[in-house]
Order: sequence, then C-alpha cells, then structure tokens
Amino acid sequence: MKAADLRDLTMEELGAKLKEVSEELFNLNFQHSSQQLDNTSRLGQARKDLARLKTVLREKTGEKQ
Repeated sequence: MKAADLRDLTMEELGAKLKEVSEELFNLNFQHSSQQLDNTSRLGQARKDLARLKTVLREKTGEKQ
C-alpha cells in the first residue's frame, strides 16, 4: 500500500483500514508466536502499513508533535 493511495481515502475509510491492518498485525504476531507463520516478511510489511496509515491520518488531522 502506497502513501499516495492512502491520501486519496476519506477519514472514515482510513479509520476502517487502520482497524483492518491492526487486526491483521495482531493475528500475524499471534501466528508468529505459535510458530505457524509461513511468510515472516508479511509481519514487517504489516507494521510499515500501520505506520503509513497513522502518518496519513495525522497529516489529515493536522496534528503536530
């Protein structure tokens, strides 16, 4: 998932996508801990997707740290 594609989504769509990726990351971590995860690179990819989503959400809300 590209950040440019995420910027085209609405806030509601971003929120739904954030929930989806968070659940996926939880499931991947669970599979990894029980040694059932076949594609371990998907774990890192899901983390980066989550970070991208949070970054785009923060950009859209205008928050600064």
